[in-house]
Amino acid sequence: MPEPSTTAPPPPRLFCFGLGYSARALPAALLAEGWSVAGTCRTEEKRAALAAQGFDVFLFDRGRPLADTAGALQGATHLLSSVPPDETGDPVIYHHGPDIAGLKTLRWAGYLSTTGVYGDRDGGWVDEQAERQPSGRRGRRRVAAEDAWTDLWLTHGVPVHLFRLAGIYGPGRNALETVRQGRARRIVKPDQVFSRIHVDDIAAVLRASMAAPHPGTAYNVCDDEAAPPDVVIAHACTLLGVAPPPEEPFETAEMSEMARSFYADNKRVSNRRIKEELGVSLACPDYRAGLEKLLKD
Repeated sequence: MPEPSTTAPPPPRLFCFGLGYSARALPAALLAEGWSVAGTCRTEEKRAALAAQGFDVFLFDRGRPLADTAGALQGATHLLSSVPPDETGDPVIYHHGPDIAGLKTLRWAGYLSTTGVYGDRDGGWVDEQAERQPSGRRGRRRVAAEDAWTDLWLTHGVPVHLFRLAGIYGPGRNALETVRQGRARRIVKPDQVFSRIHVDDIAAVLRASMAAPHPGTAYNVCDDEAAPPDVVIAHACTLLGVAPPPEEPFETAEMSEMARSFYADNKRVSNRRIKEELGVSLACPDYRAGLEKLLKD
C-alpha cells in the first residue's frame, strides 16, 4: 500500500489586475497569512515600489497586455480586477478574457465596479435587484464591463462576483487630509447624499466572499449612512478643531466638469446583502466612525 503523500499543497494565490488603492488592502492582509500574491501596475516606478512590499508585479495596460500570461496567471486560485473600463471596453477582458476562462485552478474571481451603475434615484434607495440606469458615460462603461465579466461566468463557468463600491476613503485619502491640506470645500446641494466605504471594509467584504463564493452575485459595498458631502467636511473640521470652510451653493460653485458630474447622482444604497449573505460587520458603519478611526490611527 503506497505511503500517503506528505507534500503540502501550494498556498492559495491571488492575482490582481490593478494593484491600486482599493485592491491593495486585500493582498496586504493575505501576504501575512502565507498567500502568494501577484498583480499588475502600469509603470516601472510603481512596479519597483510594489515589489519592495512583497508583491510579484507585472506590467499591464490597455496598450500593453501581460508579456508572460501563462507565467503571471499560473496557479492563481483567486483573481481580482480593479482596472476601470475605457471608451473601448474592459482592458482585462479584451486582452485576457480567454486566458481567465481557461484557468483551471480558479476558485473565485471578483470585479470592482461602482454604485454609479444605478444612476440617479432622487435620493431613493437601491439594492442589487434595482435596474442599472447609469446617468453618465462612466456609468455606462461600468455596466458594459459588468456584463463582460458576468459573461465569463455564464459562458465559461468562471466564478465571477461583482462588487459595486461606493465612494472610497481611507488612509491618505479622506476628508481629514483634505482639510489639513487646505483643499476642503463645502459644496451644498439641497437633499444631495452620497454613500461611502472605508477601504478596510472593502477588504473585509472581499475576504467574506472568498470564504463563501456565490458566483454570479453582485454586492453593494457601502456603509450604513448616505450623507451630504458638506456635512462630512464639517465633521472632519470639528475633529481637527478648525473652522469649517464657508458653504458654497452648488449652482454657483466653480468646479470642473468631472467634479460637477459626481453630483448628478443622488441615491441611498442598501448594504443588506453583504451583512445577511456574507455576515460582514463593518468596522466603519458611517463617516463619523470612519473619520474617528482615521484620526486615531
